[in-house]
Amino acid sequence: MFRIKDWPAADRPREKLLHAGPAALGDSELLALILRTGHSSPRSSALDLARQLLGRFDSLRTLCAATTAELCAVPGIGPAKAAEILALGELARRLAAAPLHPGERFTTSGEVFAHFHERLRDHRKEVFLTLLLDSKNRLLREVRISEGSLNASIVHPREVFAPVVRESAAAVLLVHNHPSGDPTPSREDLELTGRLREAGALMGVRVLDHVIIGRGCYVSLADRGLMG
Repeated sequence: MFRIKDWPAADRPREKLLHAGPAALGDSELLALILRTGHSSPRSSALDLARQLLGRFDSLRTLCAATTAELCAVPGIGPAKAAEILALGELARRLAAAPLHPGERFTTSGEVFAHFHERLRDHRKEVFLTLLLDSKNRLLREVRISEGSLNASIVHPREVFAPVVRESAAAVLLVHNHPSGDPTPSREDLELTGRLREAGALMGVRVLDHVIIGRGCYVSLADRGLMG
């Protein structure tokens, strides 16, 4: 097995990244840059070790969710490399869960899912959020309304629209998760959305969508034509 430094420059992960950008690299190549070296077997490279890890753990997500003991059970992975992999996973989680900044725009339900999936997918309780928008659908503020069972006693129109009035918002996006992982709207979801739409109409505030986050998937009531 050739060492990476013996490869043509255009094929080496580091040089490839610098020339073509990180998006040009596969998962194993990016992971090899983090690992830097292979294990003690003759001619074993960091890319060989990266491929071995991904083959064992199936995906980057599963790899970064592994324990130190599980990682160190892989030949070539000691405490130092395990710590690097765990740090990589934590950085990815923090990036995905980073707070939104005023002025950001969501133009599709997929963008809402992409931002909130990492933050909400593993919650054991339902978390209900609102995104307050201006007249050009730019973010004014994100508000956490409740955490617990989604019902009228917890999510009441006055709790949703009090921040809307304070921020002079023109529109609202509703977001919540299903801890079961199945984002199929429940009867309570649909009834709550209807009540909030009616309350918003009375106040001249558009309720644009209700995005329900599952595990690796989502449902947009607007995309399904369920927003009236």
